[in-house]
Amino acid sequence: MLNKLLRVGAAAALIALGGAARAEMLDLTTAEGVAKVMRKLQCSLIDDKPVTFYWHGTAYGRVMGVADKVLFNVDGMNTRRCGTVRDKDGRYGFRLVSRELLLYRDAKTGEYLRTWDNPYTGEKVEVLHVANDPVNGRPNYGLDRQGQPMKFPGTIMGDHLWVTTTVPLFYKNPLAGDYQKNIGGFYHATEMFNFFSQKSDLLDADKDQAEVKVAWQRMSDWLPWMEMSGREGIFYVSTAGRMLDKWEDIPQHMKDEIAKNYPIYREPPPLSDDRPNETSWTYFKKMVPVEDSGKGE
Repeated sequence: MLNKLLRVGAAAALIALGGAARAEMLDLTTAEGVAKVMRKLQCSLIDDKPVTFYWHGTAYGRVMGVADKVLFNVDGMNTRRCGTVRDKDGRYGFRLVSRELLLYRDAKTGEYLRTWDNPYTGEKVEVLHVANDPVNGRPNYGLDRQGQPMKFPGTIMGDHLWVTTTVPLFYKNPLAGDYQKNIGGFYHATEMFNFFSQKSDLLDADKDQAEVKVAWQRMSDWLPWMEMSGREGIFYVSTAGRMLDKWEDIPQHMKDEIAKNYPIYREPPPLSDDRPNETSWTYFKKMVPVEDSGKGE
């Protein structure tokens, strides 16, 4: 009887091992495979499934001729979902919809800032946190700009995989006037993203999500609520974080702040969301009337 059980157990183990060996893997030599791996770096292969990223770090100021200053710490979160789309030829793709917070915290007390003592001007200013809704992506079909299957834009070393994306931004500033090309005032920033995961995790087609870590850095002009009035210098942020197992894994202090002041950030927008994207600058324009922005002073 024991020998029979051992034979049955061994056979079952071999079947299981054979099934594992035959597990479907995403193919990075195809447009669909690249699109699905990029999707797993961002969200889930299951349509409409909410996913949350959390990150934190520090914001700095730089002015020529003096040491950089720590301005405050930051907490960030993005709640998102992805949906499958098809192009006119029936090709697989996905679209991401999300909303995002970046909240500023006192570097010493950890409290979320309501006002901030500007070390460059000596003035106390009201703080406007980033509350961008929505932050949606264009459909991704795994194609390059010529419409050809895209080479996977990442690096693979053994089972380690990462993707680096640098996004230089230079466009008409929604807070400036009509003559930006003539006298300046364009919005000028750079965002730098690094996503890290395991190749075996990302390429496993049976897993709808992967364990993903992220690093995010940003350089820009001074934030408008800082009231720097065109002073020379830059604002930069350095952060790191990860894709959470669930929304509830956000640190409690941030969940409390969201519940109090940003309750819609508990869920991502619907997949049907077709609103124009919000940015820190367009959000400022909505929230701060012209008469409160120092015009005419």
